[in-house]
Amino acid sequence: MRVRVGYGSAFFLLLISYLLTLYANRQLLNQAKLVDHTNKVIIHLESMLSYMKDAETGCRGYIITKDGDFLEPYQQSKTSVDSVFRIIKEEISDNRSEKARLDVLYNLIQKKFELLAFAIDYFPKHDYLVTDSLKSVTYFGKEIMDRIRATVNEMQTEEQSLLKIHSGELGALYRTLNIIVVTSLLLAFLLAIFGLFTYTRENLARRKADQQVFGYQEQLKKQIEELDKANKELVQMRNIEKLASTGRIARTIAHEVRNPLTNINLSVDQLKTDNDNKNENTEIMLDMIVRNSNRINQLIADLLNSTKSTELVFQKVSINQLLDETLLLAKDRIQLKNIRVEKKYTENISDIAVDTEKIKIAFLNIIVNAIEAMESDKGILVIKTESQKNKCVVKITDNGSGINKESLSKLFEPYFTSKPKGTGLGLTNTQNIILSHNGYIHVESEISKGTTFSIILNF
Repeated sequence: MRVRVGYGSAFFLLLISYLLTLYANRQLLNQAKLVDHTNKVIIHLESMLSYMKDAETGCRGYIITKDGDFLEPYQQSKTSVDSVFRIIKEEISDNRSEKARLDVLYNLIQKKFELLAFAIDYFPKHDYLVTDSLKSVTYFGKEIMDRIRATVNEMQTEEQSLLKIHSGELGALYRTLNIIVVTSLLLAFLLAIFGLFTYTRENLARRKADQQVFGYQEQLKKQIEELDKANKELVQMRNIEKLASTGRIARTIAHEVRNPLTNINLSVDQLKTDNDNKNENTEIMLDMIVRNSNRINQLIADLLNSTKSTELVFQKVSINQLLDETLLLAKDRIQLKNIRVEKKYTENISDIAVDTEKIKIAFLNIIVNAIEAMESDKGILVIKTESQKNKCVVKITDNGSGINKESLSKLFEPYFTSKPKGTGLGLTNTQNIILSHNGYIHVESEISKGTTFSIILNF
């Protein structure tokens, strides 16, 4: 209960402090905007006055030197004054008195520009002489300029007053915010000490319970790992049994089928010998029988080869080098479909003891299937090697069409294929080779996202 009261009070106090800080920050931001707004108005008014001075100076230089280049500041100032006027008008749109002064100022500026334009036009028409009329215009222009300065000063004075007010409010809010922050930190520090004291005093039993939970988690983790290992071994044993059963069936079928095929072939040979008339249709039929008989015999031979265990010649070899050599065998297919190959090899990985030629066949079957599953110019083949728990792990990933769940469960079965011209024995042979090396092969796939074959071998 003390812990609950302590942390509840801390949460409530910190929540209030946070809300006050949020409010103060918002007010501080608003005041900062007002100060920035006032500064901008003062700066823009100063710029407008500066542009008018440039215009007047340029006109005066022209009259003194009779050189038209001096009129460039005058020409530029007209555009600049209009631009600054629009900015100031937008900035003071909520201040009626300043807005009225700005209108007066703009009218004075326009009058000043009219007088300057008159002087510039009048001067060359009267042989560049300073006449009494030009002097009168100049004196009147000075009066207008004085009024412009006075109006700008009035506006700047009012903005300076507003700036002082806003700056004072900004300082007050800043001090208030500092007080809130310091108070919040002090409260947080005190509540942290209270929480630490309460936690230290009352958490001993909880710590012991956590240690027990941690021990149970470790035991559960080990049991899960053992169960996963046992499950993989069970799957491997089932695959071995399935392969062995398939091999026995294949041998039985081979024995039972090859004897009748032999008799058929002998009979066909005899019929060909006895066909004295050399009937063309008869020859075609006999050739058809021979071709299909040979086809059946080849299918049986392929099935036997894919399921029988063969003698392995082990030798130590780098798995990275072995994969590179396998990729060379598939180089033409990769180039034909413009597949991008990404190698993510683990450097300095230990060598493995395998039958290199047979392992190449296994890897090649998987790589070829991956290439055929990917689109031309879009395929990415990723081959990764790594060491996990003293095992060599090879992962071959493609971004092809993927395999559905139903096909995934039948992937290693003999004669199962989704290819129009496939035999369905390639992956059966691959699994047989991996299992013969006391290895493990696993497939993960998702429709339209690709497939990953994981091959685990002993070092």
